[in-house]
Amino acid sequence: MADESANCIFCKIVRGEIPATMVAENEAAIAFRDLDAKAPVHVLVVPRKHIVSLAHSADPATLGEVLALAGDVARQEGLDGGYRVVINTGPDAGQTVHHLHAHVLGGRNMAWPPG
Repeated sequence: MADESANCIFCKIVRGEIPATMVAENEAAIAFRDLDAKAPVHVLVVPRKHIVSLAHSADPATLGEVLALAGDVARQEGLDGGYRVVINTGPDAGQTVHHLHAHVLGGRNMAWPPG
């Protein structure tokens, strides 16, 4: 895991090596604006520790903190009309960065089904 985290873009953001527009944080996770936004509000919530994906996580406390921070971000961003939290897991789901992250999307109507 240490080798993976050394080159992981999200780990570099967590460590402050790459700048990002921070939105919120808690003890276990950080939230920052996605540079390739798919909605008026598009924030990524990532755990501070390197976890490849949801399929690789066995730590419910960290997962809870990630989701709690996603809710905090939605309230802070004024997404009272609703929002979507998406966790892509693996290549078939479109995961491109191999560090667990939740997308908080809002500020427009969301279509269903999403794929």
